[in-house]
Amino acid sequence: MKSFRNILAAAGLSAAVLAVQTPWPALSQAVTLVVVDVKAVAAGYRASKLTGTSVVNDKNEKIGSLDDIIIGRDKVLFAVLEVGGFLGIGAHMVVVPFNDLQLDETGKKITLPGASKDELKKLPEFKYG
Repeated sequence: MKSFRNILAAAGLSAAVLAVQTPWPALSQAVTLVVVDVKAVAAGYRASKLTGTSVVNDKNEKIGSLDDIIIGRDKVLFAVLEVGGFLGIGAHMVVVPFNDLQLDETGKKITLPGASKDELKKLPEFKYG
């Protein structure tokens, strides 16, 4: 009986040693670092500064405000616009491709050419998941 216990103990220790010594599988892809022009990046637009900015159409009529910027799983940017309402009450949230927006050099004027408040209200309402 003692030898059976010794065999079980040895087997348990061997399994524990093997489990500890087994390395993690290597990552399938290495990350390649790219040197980025930090001055060019700094000259861009910060999402935190753009949110809350009024959105106008090409006739300079206010049609909404930028509520958020969402990065899709495919890395495409979308703009969440708040249309209508008063102080956020009764507002209709819609999504448009971020590339459809035109930003001036300061980022303080955002234009959605060809859009109107009524057309935006006809878009499906967006709700955060």
